[in-house]
Amino acid sequence: MTLALPDETTSKQAADASAARDRAAWFIDRAPFLVACTMLVALVAVYGSLREGVFTLDELNLDSAAAMTLLLAATGQTIVLLRGGIDLSIGGMISLGTVLAATQFGDNPLQVAACSVAIALLGLLVGACNGFLISVLRLQPFLVTLATWSILSGAALMILPTDGGHLPDGWMAFGSDSLLGLSSSVWLLLLLMLFWVWFRATRLGIAIRATGSNERSAELSGVSIFRINIATYGLSGLFAALAALYLTTQTGTGSPTIGKDYILPSVAAAVIGGISLFGGRGGLIGTIIGAFILTIIGNLVFVLSISSYWQPIVSGVILLVAVLASSLAEKSARRSLS
Repeated sequence: MTLALPDETTSKQAADASAARDRAAWFIDRAPFLVACTMLVALVAVYGSLREGVFTLDELNLDSAAAMTLLLAATGQTIVLLRGGIDLSIGGMISLGTVLAATQFGDNPLQVAACSVAIALLGLLVGACNGFLISVLRLQPFLVTLATWSILSGAALMILPTDGGHLPDGWMAFGSDSLLGLSSSVWLLLLLMLFWVWFRATRLGIAIRATGSNERSAELSGVSIFRINIATYGLSGLFAALAALYLTTQTGTGSPTIGKDYILPSVAAAVIGGISLFGGRGGLIGTIIGAFILTIIGNLVFVLSISSYWQPIVSGVILLVAVLASSLAEKSARRSLS
């Protein structure tokens, strides 16, 4: 019989303990995402039991179209939240973007293209201004973006006081076009995923996550907080403008107030999907799952013929459950570390 030496036994125990800590740390980092995945599967199962044709390509096309405006807005919000901030101005940018599109596009394809680029650049510029004010004046992101939201919303109301305007037929067709059986919204969803795979590996993506995790350490490592804020909020404004442009393909009109309907849901989608409000943790895939959770909740409200007033209530409950479940899972994993 071979006896293990004391040093070998101690070494094996240390290795086992280290492996257990690694597994717990992995679970802590991904617990919110795993909770979101579980929620999505459960909601889809319930939805599928109540309605036929849920597990078809047509349903995917419909749901992705319904979720895409929120997904685009939530993509920018995800980047800001990873930085450790928040962007309320996306509501004003979405409203202003739809109003500008509905009043300035016309029927000339070149004019439509030029206006689309101008709206996207305007979103980028507004977001960059938010980042500049936050960095230079040392103001809270909540207050700066709240003020910008108010300014943009006021500008939208001045341009178009009520819903209306005109969008060309070719522009509207984009929202319903399909390729290889997949709608334009599904292709946009795939593009967003590819964008995130690329973006998170870039120097900017890594720096944003590092700054959100520990701003002081990131700054000592050579990261320019000023540039990070400009880039982060600039991207948020850009995606808000893209959300506005996509929304007009679905509604066919401009609305000076519609943007407010996407501010809190964009945050909720990110948080449900595992983004930390303190920055540095999570990713866009989780946000996509969160956005689809909110979309399916709306579908369930419709299928069950429940008053639409229940949708925000159910969404709020889902948000609380997601945060609570993630917190409990993290606490359990941390106890195993101690």
